[in-house]
Amino acid sequence: MLNELKYKECIEACLQCMNACNVCYVSCLKEYELAMLRDCIALDRECADICAFAAQAMSRKSPYVKEICELCIKACLACAEECEKHDHEHCKQCAEACRKCAEACREMLSHV
Repeated sequence: MLNELKYKECIEACLQCMNACNVCYVSCLKEYELAMLRDCIALDRECADICAFAAQAMSRKSPYVKEICELCIKACLACAEECEKHDHEHCKQCAEACRKCAEACREMLSHV
């Protein structure tokens, strides 16, 4: 049986990442160089939605947690990579949250 603490830590990381992605998304829309941030905005939305879905799946002990968390890792790494291309503070914070979430998901999956 999966360690409940790992589930809890992963859910919290997913929710923190979702929030960081949403902040980055809204903040990017307010930036002057909007066209340059197009990919960042798109990945922020995708990652936020996938993190929310992963947190929900874990909270209800979905039989698809492994696959959903693998997708979450992929989305978080892509979002982090894109956010790291930009100097905005909200992008830096989002990238950090995405990397932490990906690591929490990896750690949780290692106990499945």
